[in-house]
Amino acid sequence: MINNELDKIDVGILNLLQKDAKITHKGIAYTLNISPTPIHIRVKRLEEEGYIQRYVALVDHKKVRRGLLAYTQVQVKPHTEENLSAFLEEVVKLKEVMECSHLTGKFDFLLKIAVCDMDEYNELLRHKLAKLPKVDNMESMFVMSQAKSETAILLG
Repeated sequence: MINNELDKIDVGILNLLQKDAKITHKGIAYTLNISPTPIHIRVKRLEEEGYIQRYVALVDHKKVRRGLLAYTQVQVKPHTEENLSAFLEEVVKLKEVMECSHLTGKFDFLLKIAVCDMDEYNELLRHKLAKLPKVDNMESMFVMSQAKSETAILLG
């Protein structure tokens, strides 16, 4: 059991939905060998309690002309709550930024960025990222290939 609130059935539901968000309650019930009505009740509870945050479709970034993935580390100075919050408030508005994580260590934030090419990344860096509040230093790394890319947190 993950914690006192999730049992084996809940974990099974979460694992199945993470693999295929379009699976029906009937499909979940069949796979877990349970009737559909309790599955419906459990899924609703998992949604209400925030275990299931949202349902999404994963899009191939290359097919939508966002083939260049970059991880950019950003350092904000001076380190004050006001400066960190000001940076966060603006960076999350950028459509190119897919993820923003607050880190420990030398850099404060790690951004996952998807753009079509190096020219677009250069424009983003110079005209948007560098102009965000209190940005002191940035370092970028570009994805050459991906051996694994998962969205599911497999439980149990």
